[in-house]
Amino acid sequence: MIAGKKLLVVSAHAADYVWRSGGTIAKYIQGGAEVCVVVLTFGVRGESNDLWKQAGATADKVKSIRKEETLAAADILQLKDIEFWDYDDYPLVIDRMMEERMVKKIRDFAPDYIITHDKYDVLNPDHNAVCDFVFRCSVISNSNGVCIEGTRTTKQMQIFGFEPHQTELSHYVPGQFVDITDVYDKKVAAMKCFKAQSHLIEYYTQRAFMRGNHARRLSGCQNYKYAESFSRVFPVVASELL
Repeated sequence: MIAGKKLLVVSAHAADYVWRSGGTIAKYIQGGAEVCVVVLTFGVRGESNDLWKQAGATADKVKSIRKEETLAAADILQLKDIEFWDYDDYPLVIDRMMEERMVKKIRDFAPDYIITHDKYDVLNPDHNAVCDFVFRCSVISNSNGVCIEGTRTTKQMQIFGFEPHQTELSHYVPGQFVDITDVYDKKVAAMKCFKAQSHLIEYYTQRAFMRGNHARRLSGCQNYKYAESFSRVFPVVASELL
């Protein structure tokens, strides 16, 4: 049941949440869930190579374009709750103040699920740092001994990891497939907003098709044409085998 659920997505850079979970975000919003996306950086230094090739490029100009792109993508996904924390990338340095801010965010939003980066991306240390950061903050948010005024402790929520770009090189193993067939067109349209990384559009279009094939094979449901995959941090707990 999607309606009434809360989904928090933490994205290292401006486009990560669209490439890797845009379909799931659109599906949850369409299904009546409350979705919040936190974009930690705009990816100015490390994920905007095409923009830096343009004449007169500056950090401010690149940031402005990246923000326009990600807002356009969010609009297509019908994502209304998106926060830009505007830290520097490459490297993304996690400090104590940032950690406290994320713990407060988790407590205030109280998500049922968090989606963020997987534990290892062979070519992107920012993604690895964010995975560790979000996991750590999710656990800290459960502790009564961590006192942040105006917040209440949480219970441990399920955490899912994005499929990294260099899937096999990163030793990524899917733990969950989400059917995105009904919202696939939205995901594709949202991806096309990112001119700064146009080379990834076809890649993630093909990836959705391939994961759809896996979803059909594993479920037997022939209606699954397109899917996104995620790793799981914690096992499923239930009164029966699922």
